Amino acid sequence: MKKIYIAGCGGMLGEAFYQQFKNDYKLKCTDKDVNEDWLSFLDFRDFDAYKKDIGDFSPDYLFHLGAYTDLEYCEENVDDTYITNTLSVEYAVFFANSLNIPLLYISTAGIFDGQKELYDDWDQPNPLGVYARSKYMGEKYVCEKANQFLVCRAGWMMGAGPQKDKKFINKLMKKIKDGDKELFIVNDKDGTPTYTHDFAKNVRTLLEKEFWGLYNMVCGGQASRIEVANELIKVIEKEGEIKIIPVSSEYFKEEYYAPRPMSERLINKKLTLRNLNIMRDWKVTLKEYIKDYYEGYFEN
Repeated sequence: MKKIYIAGCGGMLGEAFYQQFKNDYKLKCTDKDVNEDWLSFLDFRDFDAYKKDIGDFSPDYLFHLGAYTDLEYCEENVDDTYITNTLSVEYAVFFANSLNIPLLYISTAGIFDGQKELYDDWDQPNPLGVYARSKYMGEKYVCEKANQFLVCRAGWMMGAGPQKDKKFINKLMKKIKDGDKELFIVNDKDGTPTYTHDFAKNVRTLLEKEFWGLYNMVCGGQASRIEVANELIKVIEKEGEIKIIPVSSEYFKEEYYAPRPMSERLINKKLTLRNLNIMRDWKVTLKEYIKDYYEGYFEN
């Protein structure tokens, strides 16, 4: 069995990577939040501890997953954001190069400025806020300095269920469970939903074929926030109970004040050209996600 060290594995994406790789690889999964019995403690911002933990495990691959993804937190905590999202990535590159192993880094559709309708793998990023800039600087460093690497850009992420999903789908599910009958949804933001399990499977496909490089990796189909919300209501069969009210981003400007691009729509151009795009349509994965992770959610 080949060995994979997965740093920052305690979140929604880490759960999918653990599930998709655990049967065929020997994993060491670490995080500063030890919330599963398959996790051990490691704060990857600690250079010496990170170096020792990787060295002791002697992996064949290094996956660096973790990051601060709350845009408002990042705007308020600039130094902490760069330490976590950028400097620690430089550590990971150094360790991977020292061991002569491939490195996986997770980037984001949020590194673009949203002025185009669609972005392929070769479009030039132009990050708008602290979060986006910190992630793009990590991406850029990996692409320029790592000997072998996969950089995979995700879109609007969904996965892992109510305990770990801190994004749009779970926020809506929680509001509905709490009794909200009206959902105010922005009508001026577009993107590409991305199911964590499809993402992890497509990473595995690239890794096992050794097609290193930079890839957009999002589910098929484009969507606005309104479209995602409407589809969710349909999936959970509450179309007659829940009313979707369109609003502009101005409506949430006090709560969500960090800059966000109007469009975060990615297309998986490189994956498609290499016949390696196994990402399914987002509506298919949303239905599967709700079925697998939210069964009985409204009964509790």
